Amino acid sequence: MRGTELWRRAKRLIPGGSQLLSKRADMFLPDGWPSYYGRAKGVEVWDLEGNRFVDMSIMGVGSCVLGYADDDVNGAVVKAVEAGSMCTLNCPEEVELAEVLLELHPWAGMVRYARTGGEAMAVAVRVARAANGKDKVAFCGYHGWHDWYLSANLADDKSLDGHLLPGLKPLGVPRGLAGTAFPFTYNRAEELERLVSEHEIGVIVLEPVRHHEPEEGFLEKVKEVADRVGAILVVDEITTGFRAAVGGAHMLYGVEPDIVVYAKAMSNGFPMAAVVGRREVMDVAQESFISSTYWTERIGPTAALATIRKLVREDVPSHLAEVGRKILKGWERSAQRHGLKVKLFGAVPSLPEFRLDYGENSQALHTLFTQEMLERGFLASGRVYVSYSHGEEHIEAYLEAVDEVFGLLREAVEAGKVRERLKGPVANTGFRRLT
Repeated sequence: MRGTELWRRAKRLIPGGSQLLSKRADMFLPDGWPSYYGRAKGVEVWDLEGNRFVDMSIMGVGSCVLGYADDDVNGAVVKAVEAGSMCTLNCPEEVELAEVLLELHPWAGMVRYARTGGEAMAVAVRVARAANGKDKVAFCGYHGWHDWYLSANLADDKSLDGHLLPGLKPLGVPRGLAGTAFPFTYNRAEELERLVSEHEIGVIVLEPVRHHEPEEGFLEKVKEVADRVGAILVVDEITTGFRAAVGGAHMLYGVEPDIVVYAKAMSNGFPMAAVVGRREVMDVAQESFISSTYWTERIGPTAALATIRKLVREDVPSHLAEVGRKILKGWERSAQRHGLKVKLFGAVPSLPEFRLDYGENSQALHTLFTQEMLERGFLASGRVYVSYSHGEEHIEAYLEAVDEVFGLLREAVEAGKVRERLKGPVANTGFRRLT
């Protein structure tokens, strides 16, 4: 396969083979994943050899909430390109987008832009630290690759195991940042209480929801702690924003943060990110140097405006949730039918996920699942980022294939021949050098 050979070349030329860990072929199907695409439309992907697949996996790592190459968004972007995507003057779309975002959040007063989620989180933490003059951050969940976050592993190299990937090394992160970022576990407010009692915490960062629903009173307690100790509360909606609800999952739970951060789904595959916050917090950003040329280009804000308008007009989050629930039910039915041990996660219905529960054999089984689904025309893994382009026909065909493959997995388990049925190595799970 051309894609497989190109991936081998890439690993010699690019550290890790790709700019993004989540797109590494070795994380899906070593020696078998198509790796590269020629074109993509809706939920269909064509590899470099013209083979067609239905994407029932990560859909551009969650960025293409409307589907690939959405006509409405692409149409707006083409006009922006033709009008000039960059200029000495500023594009008016960034003002219009700020007004749209602030209309969604009456508590907020100002907006800053970036182009990726990780850098937007770095901006948010910088702004929050500047606003109250305190350096130390308490966080829950995954929030990107920047130094402020990875510094948690300087004092204890296992600090991020439950938040990112086991064994992640903070190489290149200054040792002087040790003791500036501290993790706490989702739904365990007592851990946050301990942190604020032991350290002068100035910033609290968390995803409002991911794999588990917030227990009663948890988010409210986090907000109460932030207010009590004078910490800036930053809600990371990079994954859940505009997917769980237009404006983000925190709105569903009635949580009012000091800063909320968006990226991914807000612009349907075009680079865009936003940091929305209270005026008195955001205004301090002027006193810290936060500036970048390509944060002022026109395509990102244009794509975001077109995406958000369609999300509202078509009530896209409701469609995503409905499709996600169908997938979860389908997985559950097939697992029960074949006696397969599967753990399901659907706190955010549009981000359904399953894990095969077979101890040391689990990852080999997941790899076998991906291998067999690929042979049936699906890009598939243990999770689905649902998009607006996932129609009934795609879900029915996918679940039919899942049922067949779950049966094969059960047979492989019973025969003790899981690894023997793989055509290549088991997919990687941890943060490892893949070159």
